[in-house]
Amino acid sequence: MAAGAARDPGIDAVEKAAPHPRAEGAAPDNILIIKLSALGDIVQMFGAAAAIREFHRDAHIVLLTTGAYADFTRRAPYFDEVWIDDRPRLTNPVGLLRLRRRLREAEFDRVYDLQTRLRTSLYFQLMRTPWGPEWSGIAHGASHPHDNPARERMHTLDRQDDQLRVAGIPGPIPPPELSWAKADVSRFALPEDYVLLIPGGAAHRPAKRWPIAHFAALAARIAAAGMAPVVIGGDDERPLGQAIAAAAPATNDLTGMTEFGDIVALGRGARRAIGNDTGPMHLAVAGGSAATVLYSSVSDPDLTAPRGHDVVILRRPDLAALDIDAVAATLGLG
Repeated sequence: MAAGAARDPGIDAVEKAAPHPRAEGAAPDNILIIKLSALGDIVQMFGAAAAIREFHRDAHIVLLTTGAYADFTRRAPYFDEVWIDDRPRLTNPVGLLRLRRRLREAEFDRVYDLQTRLRTSLYFQLMRTPWGPEWSGIAHGASHPHDNPARERMHTLDRQDDQLRVAGIPGPIPPPELSWAKADVSRFALPEDYVLLIPGGAAHRPAKRWPIAHFAALAARIAAAGMAPVVIGGDDERPLGQAIAAAAPATNDLTGMTEFGDIVALGRGARRAIGNDTGPMHLAVAGGSAATVLYSSVSDPDLTAPRGHDVVILRRPDLAALDIDAVAATLGLG
């Protein structure tokens, strides 16, 4: 049956009886994919989602994600519906009951848990009945367990490929492809030859950021070479854009002005994107941009780096020690 939004059952609701098993040997026709966060992981999920859609061409596929990514993922061609998970705490029995009721009422035949964390393994227990659903993930009792002992040492894309192979989907899975997501960025009236700078990142992980003074000096060199620096970031990263623009007045400061689809399109049009280990870099690379991604010791590019046609990884234990010349060289600037 098609998945739909459940009624609000309340704490005293009577649970629906377990779904009847589908005909023996029949292909799953109602599928749930779980991917909650974060942005880089959402982007890297799209290759697996494309493989699942191709393998289950006639199935009804629902994505369970968080509110921050609901509108973006609804534009993707892989899902028939996108549900928002409010992630109720264990101390919120009403929220857990509502989530359980909704998941069970949908009568999913198979679940691909691409989040593969303790929370989503709990969802397996919430949904479990004598007849299923089939489950691809790490939950105890899963019908298609991804129990490769090396899984935590695998790059996200390789781990997803291996997980789907265990579930019967032949690989390799395609790389994330976001042509469907790009927006019209003509409103920014950018010069034709520009370099995209992404100086931000998780505010609670400052060690993942190359010093803003280095970005500013790089922007000045980009402008001196006849290219336009273009800076993007969230609302809270406006001071970063302002600092770069102060050092290089030719900078186009778009901080606080871009949506996910804009970043895809800006990456596609850029000569190169240069930035920290952060979600927007994944958007730019999946949009087709050549890229230079800057890593410190607090994250591992072997596990998470975006993959594309021309991606250079520069890593230092402390990003303050990464000199401007090394980054500029990836643009051909001596």
